[in-house]
Amino acid sequence: MKITLRHIAKTTLVLVYLVIVAGAVVRMTGSGMGCPDWPKCFGYYIPPTQESQLLWEPERTFKEGQVIIREERLLVASKDLTTGANFNPENWEAYTKHDYAIFNATHTWVEYINRLVGALAGLATLIMAIWSVGWWKRKRQVTVLSWLTVFGMGFQAWLGATVVYSVLAPVRITLHMVMALVIVAMILRIIQLLKPADNHKVFNPLFHQLLWTALALTLLQVVLGTQVRQFIDEQVKLLGGLAKDQWLSEPEVSFYIHRSFSIIVLAINVYLAYLNRKLGLKFGKMSWVLVLLGIEILSGMAMYYVDFPFGSQSVHLVIASILFGLQFYLVLESVTAKKQVNSL
Repeated sequence: MKITLRHIAKTTLVLVYLVIVAGAVVRMTGSGMGCPDWPKCFGYYIPPTQESQLLWEPERTFKEGQVIIREERLLVASKDLTTGANFNPENWEAYTKHDYAIFNATHTWVEYINRLVGALAGLATLIMAIWSVGWWKRKRQVTVLSWLTVFGMGFQAWLGATVVYSVLAPVRITLHMVMALVIVAMILRIIQLLKPADNHKVFNPLFHQLLWTALALTLLQVVLGTQVRQFIDEQVKLLGGLAKDQWLSEPEVSFYIHRSFSIIVLAINVYLAYLNRKLGLKFGKMSWVLVLLGIEILSGMAMYYVDFPFGSQSVHLVIASILFGLQFYLVLESVTAKKQVNSL
């Protein structure tokens, strides 16, 4: 099979979604601070597997930048060195980005794998951008968007670093998630631009406007969802991981808004599916939107009524991101149908 830019873009999209899945696993397992520095992990390209590797010992060799935990602080080797019989503070500098100094092997490797998947997705976007140069004269927007995606991935990596440095500040986590969706949107636009002409879909002004509304509400739901998730993380720290029945016993206002908006989102999308069927608009992906919404609502209900069954939080987040991508692609299809009408 001949490899085309559209194939590369689709592969890149899958990898970006894998990053979102990996990020959801990081949140589910509480591994966000598994690597307290960035881009390395405790100063290593391949992180340690046991705490003893992060403790000072006589006659041990350390490379410049490698990290140890000493007296509940992170210390960074200021140069290549081999330790003597006694600890020499002149060879070490305090890590100043934050004061988090806990090692958990599981958390470290979950976060490390998340970063590896992110690096792979970044490489895929770079390959896509280089390949897109050949489209400059045919469809300039493809090349521009491809390189914007590369810069977007770079910005996303920087955001990831600030999330770690801030010890998982809620606002930065929200920005990190929104930026991931922006990257998804750009790649979907590239895929849609490279798709062969489709004259089968029928443009309808009301359907078009409601698609935009549904997309905006889904994005709002994602933002609200990250705020609810941050509240739950705080409750876990306060009440413990076993007190699942108490995590949402006294929720913040954002939870009630998030739950109420889900009814509005469902109603709008059901009506969109009705219009699509009744008017014969031929937007086949609407049925998948309803399926994803059903899973999203069920996972949300499971978290609230069944006390957060294993994996429900990750499923909720990942399905929301897939739903956003699907709705955005439907908007693009409707925009294309509108252009075809205007060109007649």
